[in-house]
Amino acid sequence: MKAIVQRGYGDPREVLELGELDRPEPGDHEVLVRVRASSVNPADWMTLVGLPHVLRLASGLTRPRRRVRGKDVAGIVEAVGRKVTRWQPGAEVFGELPHGAYAEYAVAAEDALAPKPASLGFPEAAAVPLAGITALQGLRDIGGVRAGHRVLVNGASGGVGTFAVQIARSLGAHVTGVCSTGGVDLVRSVGADAVVDYTREDFTRDGQPYDVIFDLVGNHALSAYRRVLRRDGTYVAASGMPGGDVLGPLPYILRVALPSVRGGPRMKPLTAKANPDDLATLAKLIEADEVRPVIECAYGFPEIAAALARQGEGHARGKTVVTIAS
Repeated sequence: MKAIVQRGYGDPREVLELGELDRPEPGDHEVLVRVRASSVNPADWMTLVGLPHVLRLASGLTRPRRRVRGKDVAGIVEAVGRKVTRWQPGAEVFGELPHGAYAEYAVAAEDALAPKPASLGFPEAAAVPLAGITALQGLRDIGGVRAGHRVLVNGASGGVGTFAVQIARSLGAHVTGVCSTGGVDLVRSVGADAVVDYTREDFTRDGQPYDVIFDLVGNHALSAYRRVLRRDGTYVAASGMPGGDVLGPLPYILRVALPSVRGGPRMKPLTAKANPDDLATLAKLIEADEVRPVIECAYGFPEIAAALARQGEGHARGKTVVTIAS
């Protein structure tokens, strides 16, 4: 099968190549998916370039142990393992894999997938899993967002941010999105009640209190976030303030994880986990027209290196998808 193979760490245009690999075989509780589409995420780019270096303890010190990147997948079940009961060949599915989606075929645990929303094409469905689950778990589970809350999404025009604005609205919250000038119209279009252009305003100094801050950027001190949180509010860190090449945002995330000041706002880091039940929840929201994936760019299979290079530039608006097969 054809696959995009990673030869080492570095610029995706230098370390990725289109190659031929053996088609994987599903284990007893696995399914083989004929991949129709995938997408790119910050996690894909970080593993590709090997930054921060601490991540190489898991991925491989000098070169990646896994040769094929790609977490988001949408496709058709090609074959199933002996003990699989949930799926049959021909089923249209989507989900999040540990790796391996940038190939014509990928293996997934049977419980890592959910039925693809009927209203979405494969590229649109591939934009949903990682970003959508991150937004859902960060707001609903960690932030405890409920009707009447005032929620701020910092980084609202990105892949996770556009999902977060819509999901917060679906939970009944009043939503303020923070983005640059170029993203203001987009953030309004996905349902934000108010939009802050960070190039002109600093939301940490405007005096507006929030019940939940969902932070996808990490560009303010924790004390600044506390200043605009209600006393019983929650700050959810889905990213961290950029650091050096060795530890990156890890020190910031660790500070967030320290016990909150007694009687003050809760400061919580988010580690999203793949979950088929959450995929099913997202599918229901999509079919109810409460959530839709926002696609900024679409690339073909041989162009994955360019798609990942664009991801590494930052300031993405919505998701970038990749069509593996038509």
